[in-house]
Amino acid sequence: MSGIIYLLLAVGVIGVLVVFLYNSLITLKNKCEEGWADIDTQLKRRYDLIPNLVEMVKGYASHESTTLEKVIEARNIAMKAETPQEKEKAENAISGALKTIFALAENYPDLKANQNFLDLQKTLKEVEEHLQMSRRYYNATVRDFNTKLEVFPNNIIAGMLKFTKRDFFQATEGEKENVKVSFSGTPESPAPEAPATTPSSPAEPTPTPEAPAAPPAEPPQK
Repeated sequence: MSGIIYLLLAVGVIGVLVVFLYNSLITLKNKCEEGWADIDTQLKRRYDLIPNLVEMVKGYASHESTTLEKVIEARNIAMKAETPQEKEKAENAISGALKTIFALAENYPDLKANQNFLDLQKTLKEVEEHLQMSRRYYNATVRDFNTKLEVFPNNIIAGMLKFTKRDFFQATEGEKENVKVSFSGTPESPAPEAPATTPSSPAEPTPTPEAPAAPPAEPPQK
C-alpha cells in the first residue's frame, strides 16, 4: 500500500515539474514570438521607406537607374523572406543597397539639402535604431529559450513536448558598421596654404647723379 502511495507521489511531483516546465517554455516562446513580431514591424517600416528614397534620388540622378533598380530588387527579395536565416541574408543585401544610395547622394548637394530627403533619412535612422533594439531583445529571449531546452532534464521533457530550438537573428558584419544616414553637412576642405614668400634682398641704394663740373674761371683782363 505504501509503495502505491510513493508511486503516486512521484507521479504527482513529475507531473508538477512537467507543468512548470511547459508553462515556462510557453512563456519564453511567446516572448520570442513577440520579439520577432517587433523585428518584422521595423523591417516593414524600412521596406516602406525604400521606394520613396529611390524616387527621391531618381529625381536628381535618373541616369543611375541600374543602381536604383538593384535597390528595389533587394527590397522585394527581403519582403518575401520568412525565416530568421532568410531574413539575415536579405537584410545584408538591403544594407548594402542603402549604402550604395547614400554614397551616390554624396555627389548631389541639392539632393542632400532637400527637406524631404532629410526627413526620409531621419526616419530611416530611427527605424535602424529601433531595429537594433528589437534584435537585441529577440536574441536575448531566444538565448534563454534555447538554454532552457538544453539543460537536463529539460531536454528530455521538452523533446517529448515537441519544443525545438529557435534561430538567432544576427547582424551581419556589414550591418554592425551601421548604415550611414546623415548628410547634414559635408566635410570642410582644408584652407589652401599661403604660398611661401622668399625674403627679398635689401634694396641697393640708388646712385645720386653727380652735378656737372663748373666751367673754369676766365683770367682777369689787364
